[in-house]
Amino acid sequence: MTKNVPDIRSGYTVRVHERIQDEEGGKGRIQIFEGLVIGVHNGHTSTDRTITVRRIASGVGVEKNFPLVSPLVEKIEVKKIAKVRRAKLNFLRGRTGKSARLSERFTTKEFGIAVAPPETANVEETAEAAPDQAKAKEEKKTE
Repeated sequence: MTKNVPDIRSGYTVRVHERIQDEEGGKGRIQIFEGLVIGVHNGHTSTDRTITVRRIASGVGVEKNFPLVSPLVEKIEVKKIAKVRRAKLNFLRGRTGKSARLSERFTTKEFGIAVAPPETANVEETAEAAPDQAKAKEEKKTE
């Protein structure tokens, strides 16, 4: 009954791949809804979990509730993680512009910017350059 869905919390920016039906009952297609998770409802059982995703479309805020174990939800991808201090982010509904921004938090290497790789070549160059600079300073003092 349950699907393998990632651990989703408030403040995550997710892409929900949702199966929708064309008009006249033709072949369906997958539509992607990308936005900020403003609330998670856990429910009584593991199959009752839903998330509320909000995005701005054409200057208008659009919110959708997605049941996590619905057959219409194909896949959920986590794109960003923001640092939040509350479970429900309903206060973002009344905010626009810079006041609606959340500070981003990178927790693992899979998000790309978590840890900068150490630059060993520059460390060696600076270690070699340091004695040369010290010699140059001594020569200037003696002149």
